Amino acid sequence: MLMIRLARFGAKKKPFYRVVVIEKERARNSRSLEVIGHYDPLSNPAKVHLEHERIAHWAKAGAQLSDTVTRLVKNNPPAPVAG
Repeated sequence: MLMIRLARFGAKKKPFYRVVVIEKERARNSRSLEVIGHYDPLSNPAKVHLEHERIAHWAKAGAQLSDTVTRLVKNNPPAPVAG
């Protein structure tokens, strides 16, 4: 089963997270299928960059979102397309 979840990077006490698509059974920081965003909780305000199209693609393909990623997607809707 595929999951969309956070993988921790950064130095000790200075975390930085990538939003990744990964097999559920794999370790937190093992090789992922695709990186679809990032999250920096230490900046003020927290920086969140998500590729909403890719998240929708993987969700349609059967990937489940973790609770934290669900919250990030809900609180950071996609930017409107100027046209």
